[in-house]
Amino acid sequence: MVAEGADLRLDLTRADYSSPIVVSRRDATGSTVLGSDLTSSFNQLDGFLRMRFTPLGAKAKRPFTRVAGACLGSISERIRPDADPRSPYPTYCRYNPYSLGAVQGIADGYAASVLVPYGPMKSVPAGRYRVEIRVSAPWADALGISATDRLRTSTLRVRHYDDCDRGCRRTAPQPRSVAPRPRAQRPDAQRAIDPAEVPADYPKPDLRALPAWGLRISRNGDFLQFSATVWNGGNSPLVVDGFRRGGKGVMDGYQYFFDADGEQLPDYAQVGEFEWDPKPTHLHWHFRSFAAYSLLPVGHTPEAPDGHDDHHGVQSRKEAFCLANTDAVDLTGDGAQWNVDNSDLATACGDEGSLSIREVLAAGWGDTYAQFRAGQSFNLKGLPNGCYNVWVEGNPILDHDTDARTLVESDYSNNTAKRRVCIGGRPGARTIRHLQPIGDIDENDTGGYFRR
Repeated sequence: MVAEGADLRLDLTRADYSSPIVVSRRDATGSTVLGSDLTSSFNQLDGFLRMRFTPLGAKAKRPFTRVAGACLGSISERIRPDADPRSPYPTYCRYNPYSLGAVQGIADGYAASVLVPYGPMKSVPAGRYRVEIRVSAPWADALGISATDRLRTSTLRVRHYDDCDRGCRRTAPQPRSVAPRPRAQRPDAQRAIDPAEVPADYPKPDLRALPAWGLRISRNGDFLQFSATVWNGGNSPLVVDGFRRGGKGVMDGYQYFFDADGEQLPDYAQVGEFEWDPKPTHLHWHFRSFAAYSLLPVGHTPEAPDGHDDHHGVQSRKEAFCLANTDAVDLTGDGAQWNVDNSDLATACGDEGSLSIREVLAAGWGDTYAQFRAGQSFNLKGLPNGCYNVWVEGNPILDHDTDARTLVESDYSNNTAKRRVCIGGRPGARTIRHLQPIGDIDENDTGGYFRR
């Protein structure tokens, strides 16, 4: 698709997990709601394209139709020399079942792919076709695309490929951030203050927890595995630098703050420690105070000062974290960064010989730890059958005598999320008898782009 004369920007939002996704078009004059029945996924624009394939040749079969979702701007390029040098819009449509807002767009003077980059259409048999590609009526009408511009026809030849061994690519290259990633600075280059003294007018992150998801019982029947996401809903990134303490496997952590232009502000605060994690599914530096997970009987909370033993609850063995922007949760918020450059753990968390590191959680983005990570589970051995809440807590309270949290945030009231799960079965063969649904969320829907 081509944008001429103005950007094409779409904001996708939902008020809560029981509400539909509302699609709005935003331009220089404001925002216009296009509808709440256009798409059910942040991962794609449902049913955006209709493609009619007419086989060619003497042995041609009957025509057939494919319907495809779209991710605007997954690959984009300038078509005019006077267009802006970079498109600001997200280059990927990131998936999290509990996302709240997304942005898709094509910059003025850009042409952009709307389909999965490098994705072979495996559902289309090999052969030659005349293909009519049409923006579906609901989307074309909503976007005001003329009858002439909503349809294109081309000739296509589809070949068989065997596991991409003839040159097709499975994944697109990692996007580069529009804004340069700030360089780590030594602690003595600025002014150290107590976390409680960080000026009130400094932009700050806001760590929030999403409900635990992907719950399942481990193969040996004794552990409740889960995925968890803590995200930054503030107007500024969470930036924590680590500096190695002599030759030890420990780094001292310092939180830095940035203004709206991305310039580092003069004050920083010491905020805990990093440690080297040698487990096979980690092998990087972890910050110790980012999140905590608890499995507690219904009616009990993580803030209980008596700990968990008296409540017959357990804590996850996962207690330290590498910060990385793995999931876009809400890119429509104030200060949200649309493109990030540390979206995988290998680039964000250093190696065993690192002397310093910088770990970042951009505004609008979440850090997800999945079930396969070491320690990302609850030990059910000795735990009675019954109903519990899985608590996910960002920036947890580690000292209940002071109720203080380690990281500096703009809001400490939204750090926890809970989800009810009922455990049954017998030792070595435990089961999930019931899992609390969260609104209308289908955690198994990964947002496929094509359907018949």
